[in-house]
Amino acid sequence: MDYLRRLQAEQPVIFWVVVAVGLIVGFQLVLFVVSLVLGPFGVPSWVPIVVVMGGLILIARSQQGSR
Repeated sequence: MDYLRRLQAEQPVIFWVVVAVGLIVGFQLVLFVVSLVLGPFGVPSWVPIVVVMGGLILIARSQQGSR
C-alpha cells in the first residue's frame, strides 16, 4: 500500500495507468466468471454484462447508504 502511495505522489501518470489497467482486467475477469456460471442456462450474451453492472450498482448503493 505504501508503494502505491509513493507511486501516486512521484509518478502519477504511471499510477493512473496501473489503476485503469487493473480496473479493466478486473471487470473482464468478473464478466468471464459470470459468463461461465450463466453459460449453461442458454441466456443471451448481454445478460452477464447486466448482472455484473447490477451487482456493481448494488454494491455502490450499499456503500453510499452506510455513510
